[in-house]
Amino acid sequence: MDGKLAVIGLGSIGSMALWQASRLSDSVVGFEAQAPAHARSAVGGDTRLFRMLYRGLPDFYPILERSRDLWAELEAETGQNILTRCGGLSIGTADGPYIPKLLETTRTNGAEHEILSREEMAERYPQHNLRPDDIAVYDPHAGALRTDRAVTAAVAAAEANGATIHTKTPIDSITETADGVLITSGNKAWTFENVIVSSGGWSQRLMPDYLKAATETRRNYLSWFVARDAADFSPEKFPIFIRISGDHSMYGAPAVDGVTVKATLDGRSQRASGPDSVLRELTSAEISETMETVTEFFPGLFPNIIRSDAFPDLYTKDGNPLLGRFSERSRIYCATGFSGAGFKMATGYGEIAAHEALGKRTFDGLDFARPQRFKTN
Repeated sequence: MDGKLAVIGLGSIGSMALWQASRLSDSVVGFEAQAPAHARSAVGGDTRLFRMLYRGLPDFYPILERSRDLWAELEAETGQNILTRCGGLSIGTADGPYIPKLLETTRTNGAEHEILSREEMAERYPQHNLRPDDIAVYDPHAGALRTDRAVTAAVAAAEANGATIHTKTPIDSITETADGVLITSGNKAWTFENVIVSSGGWSQRLMPDYLKAATETRRNYLSWFVARDAADFSPEKFPIFIRISGDHSMYGAPAVDGVTVKATLDGRSQRASGPDSVLRELTSAEISETMETVTEFFPGLFPNIIRSDAFPDLYTKDGNPLLGRFSERSRIYCATGFSGAGFKMATGYGEIAAHEALGKRTFDGLDFARPQRFKTN
């Protein structure tokens, strides 16, 4: 036996699961096909939004609360500044499909928030050019997560706790045996008591057929702009934002590097044939719509895209993650399929995966995430 637990894929969720598992066991090994936070993974793109306000399942909220605490723990443990706490804005048509649903979820969860009128927004955050029927909801606990720093910090913390890391080791197969789980990479093989599969878009080939049928790789693209006055878009003055106004939508983050502002069309993921074949360049239609939206939303940004990229992620049919064992008696646990929305809760999901895969604890209230929901018999 080569260890109690192997974590396959050290990206957004896998790195956090490895870190949490290293707190529970001295026999944990991580496998990464390239290197943690490599540029082609779903981790790419500098930042991800952390927010406590959202439109959707109330069940996510306890994981968000725990994730917020764990991001702070990871920062304290590693000395890294990972979460830029700049607040967040949800902006949209007052009676449209976004803001009323967000407020419904927010009030159900009891999350702290502040509603801002169009006039209050013009005074506090004049960077945003709102439409006459737009309002905003302010989230005081939101911020921008530094993705590369988060993943590398978690892996370093796991190593400091005694975990072993294998980089440039793509896993070819995983097979359950009488003794445990056999995993192979080229001519090398290891056996572990349990395995977590957390390799994002690359997870699908290691899944049973019923989960392959319930998932697909999708392409997410990002774009960045330069401000006419960078100080106006600093984290101190410009919170993260999500905006759905009529037929236009966009989300983004402040200039954490002091230069570039992330502003990206919302909800534009597209199916890809596989994680290694994602088109990195934006199409002419994507460029045109992005520039048109930025021109309307942000007069303080030069509307020319100065940087863009695209990344793969694994999506499920219902948009909810896969968190649990392949079957009731399986030794293989999956923590993947986060459908473009996993990073903000990565620490919380990682803690759940580590405890459950090692048999330390079972978490309730996760029916929405259990793989078995896709079984037909």
